[in-house]
Amino acid sequence: MSEMDFMRRAIALSCEAVEAGGGPFGAVIVKDGRIVGEGVNRVVPDGDPTAHAEVVAIRDACKKLGSHVLEGAVVYTSCEPCPMCLSAAWWARVSAIVYGNDRVQAAEIGFDDDALYREVALPLPARTLPLRRLAADEALEGFRRWQAKPDKVRY
Repeated sequence: MSEMDFMRRAIALSCEAVEAGGGPFGAVIVKDGRIVGEGVNRVVPDGDPTAHAEVVAIRDACKKLGSHVLEGAVVYTSCEPCPMCLSAAWWARVSAIVYGNDRVQAAEIGFDDDALYREVALPLPARTLPLRRLAADEALEGFRRWQAKPDKVRY
């Protein structure tokens, strides 16, 4: 399969998602020239705001491959990933992301991912969603335990 085949599969999944009551987003994860994960937007059908196509595809690929690491994999997605999906791809250590529609086009149909990109670039006090720190000293205990754990799996 070619890059265009992978992108066309992501686009086909986005159309299927619309018909199934989800948002117009589809994604595939490709590793070693084959699709190892697929996902469609399932936010509304599943009542899960994290069920974006890229996240669903990453979960699918990780489960099938038995690893939380997707080094060497490429995400083909029908739309430029939102910050959450970009972060998920980052944490999964994918090697690249290829997308169709961009965030401006997504905003034109009511998905304002660009607002999230602008929000995370702001200093904490200027953000719309307030963030405040509490019990910082106590919270360090979990970090200390992780740091001392000899059999931890880094990610």
